[in-house]
Amino acid sequence: MSERHPIIAITGSSGAGTTSVTRTFENIFRRENVNAAIIEGDSFHRFDRKEMKLKAAEAEKSGNMNFSHFGAENNLFAELETLFRDYGTTGTGKRRKYLHDMEEAAPYKQEPGTFTPWEDVPANTDLLFYEGLHGAVVTPEVNIAQHPDLLIGVVPVINLEWIQKLYRDKKQRGYSTEAVTDTILRRMPDYVNYICPQFMHTHVNFQRVPMVDTSNPFIARDIPSADESMVVIRFSNPKGIDFQYLRNMINDSFMSRANTIVVPGGKMELAMQLIFTPFVWRMMERRKRALAA
Repeated sequence: MSERHPIIAITGSSGAGTTSVTRTFENIFRRENVNAAIIEGDSFHRFDRKEMKLKAAEAEKSGNMNFSHFGAENNLFAELETLFRDYGTTGTGKRRKYLHDMEEAAPYKQEPGTFTPWEDVPANTDLLFYEGLHGAVVTPEVNIAQHPDLLIGVVPVINLEWIQKLYRDKKQRGYSTEAVTDTILRRMPDYVNYICPQFMHTHVNFQRVPMVDTSNPFIARDIPSADESMVVIRFSNPKGIDFQYLRNMINDSFMSRANTIVVPGGKMELAMQLIFTPFVWRMMERRKRALAA
């Protein structure tokens, strides 16, 4: 953690909805004139798309049916922690991008599914913003969770997470239901060992809960809408959180526990704006004081 060079990290599984949270923060940064260094979690995978396919095929031949992007062997955990540590200390570090599709790859004249070369984080940024799978990973070798000043988990209930992944991978990436299901099953051990434990380290968790039947996610025709959902927001330390203000500002919200507020799904972005804008204000005020000292 650093007053001079703060870090915000959004962590969640594939299909959890971290991208939507990122858009909310981008709006906050733009409105508050915050210059953020953006870090994509996918850029810290160990292998590019072609390499990953080859490695997965090799693993399957050797009897390893649980080879996935979620585990330690296929990610650069040490390099990610080094980035967080270096940025928190000096405001610098190394990053790269993962080019998901033709649109992203075209400016770099590279193939989709590849990484750009490593480069320095831009100078004179106000904070570092990470969004990806592993922003709060703790293993015997690394402790990434200790570095962010604000650590946010995005965790839909599991059936909803699977529906979102199935819908995205089928509609946007052209995969079959069977292929996506195989991916979900293959990732399960790493999901249990590397994804779930992160949420005991996060400062705030957002869990979307559908209010419609999602008992069989593999036959769902669409994703439950925001109006068909509620969002459970849990604070690890509720000290300083004005729950009465949030309840007054967000219609139909209620407290379920002393550290937990529940809001309608359609009000999730508003809730984030109300909760995190003051966090960003305080970060920037502390940064100004630290730099002036």
